[in-house]
Amino acid sequence: MKIDDYELLLKLKEVGTIRGTAKAILISQPAVTQRLKYIEEYFGEPVFIRTSKSLVLTPAGQMIMEHARKVVEGEKAIKNMLAQSSGEVQGSLSLACSSLVSQRFLPSILGDYTNAYPKVAIDLVTGISEDIKREHKNYHVCIIRGEKLKDSVSELLFEDPLYMFDTEPFPTGQMKKRPLISFKSDDSMHELVDNWLYHHQDQINPIKMLHVDQIETCRQFMQEGLGMAVLPKSVSDSLMAYYPHIPLILDGQPVTRDTWVCYQEGVRKLPQVDRFLSAILDKKFL
Repeated sequence: MKIDDYELLLKLKEVGTIRGTAKAILISQPAVTQRLKYIEEYFGEPVFIRTSKSLVLTPAGQMIMEHARKVVEGEKAIKNMLAQSSGEVQGSLSLACSSLVSQRFLPSILGDYTNAYPKVAIDLVTGISEDIKREHKNYHVCIIRGEKLKDSVSELLFEDPLYMFDTEPFPTGQMKKRPLISFKSDDSMHELVDNWLYHHQDQINPIKMLHVDQIETCRQFMQEGLGMAVLPKSVSDSLMAYYPHIPLILDGQPVTRDTWVCYQEGVRKLPQVDRFLSAILDKKFL
């Protein structure tokens, strides 16, 4: 059994389907099926029961999964100890990052980092901040949007002001009635927008809601004139010269979507983690 096989088992348990796992790790579905067949033959026991909806662990599978978790954690631990004792920056960097930050800022940060430290292996997961928060202890570093993690060291990277955009003007002293386009995000983002709308219901009346999956789709729908959209400055600064927009203000203060870098106490003892944190904390974002 290779370490990759144990990691595959953990990913299958996390995702719950062979198809979803294949998509997540970027290999074909038959390849995942074949590797799972090899693992079950190796242990001589079925790991999962295949149902129409998901994979369900067998009693033997539960024991095998616990063993897989210990093997993967042990592998990471020894690599970290070796990296810490070495004079050279190497080892692995486990990173979970908000989708927006990973699209807008992370490529250049990781490009510079991997050029400086080519022996560091990057283990990257991107997604919605709420999902990352639930699994934050599985990563060296988390970059999240919204509220900071309370049981971690959290440092503010930047405050991202929110703006409402439309292809039609925002009239002064008149009610604006337009559809509102929203994108998939965590609850804290929706709460910011809902709270602002509540305090401005005499000015803005969303006549219907259009829900899309990604922020880029939301932006394109707005540009096509399908309705209003609330977008952070980090992805909308190029639109400001071309489309009517207003800042979201409450009690005289801009409504912002804060971005945090979070990590566990003591993790900076690992050179590869310390160098990454130094690089991202020194960066000017907005």
